[in-house]
Amino acid sequence: MSTSTYLRTRVDPSASTAGLLVGDVLALGAFVFIGQQFGHSMQPLANPLAYLEALFPFVLAWVAVAVLGGLYTDDALASFRRGLGWALPAWLVALPVAHGLRILVSGSTAVAFVVISAVVGGAFLLGWRALAVFVSKPPAT
Repeated sequence: MSTSTYLRTRVDPSASTAGLLVGDVLALGAFVFIGQQFGHSMQPLANPLAYLEALFPFVLAWVAVAVLGGLYTDDALASFRRGLGWALPAWLVALPVAHGLRILVSGSTAVAFVVISAVVGGAFLLGWRALAVFVSKPPAT
């Protein structure tokens, strides 16, 4: 199977999956922004390069794992059980990848930050994914 054929089974080219990607990036972006602003007294808007440097490993790791895991398919929005049941293990895989990338980019990561990003970053991402499933379901009549 070619790479393009494999990716076609892992990514549905639709507005809903494009929305998932945008929402994922915004959720991770909010996590990093709030962490810098309130946890480190940094000003992400005043130093956008530092913000992007902190955000990059999380987005790259998440998108790579999400694509491989089929989280950009319409099936990922089929139910809360599927949406969150797929996103949680994907986050747990993406997290050490992100921190590995973080070490490569900035030279370090703290154990406390690994725990905080697992819990808080995961809450942002899984909360967004739960909202996406909820919004994608037509109301029962």
